[in-house]
Amino acid sequence: MDRIYNGMPARQLGAVGWRKPWSGGNGGSCVEVMTLPDGRVALRQSSDPDGPALICSRREMQRFVQAVKSGQADFLLV
Repeated sequence: MDRIYNGMPARQLGAVGWRKPWSGGNGGSCVEVMTLPDGRVALRQSSDPDGPALICSRREMQRFVQAVKSGQADFLLV
């Protein structure tokens, strides 16, 4: 695979391996994630699978999940 970079077309990462861990009850529009071979995580919008992929390090994802669990992202729901 060529260089993986933030904002690259998600389709270039392939069709296999994408998961929808947060789906349900939203009309089919959800975030899909894929663990990359080097441990980074790719995210894409399920309604736009050819759109840009957000590429995060494993540590960035760990911090994000920890922050959400501790309520630090609750302001997004207000």
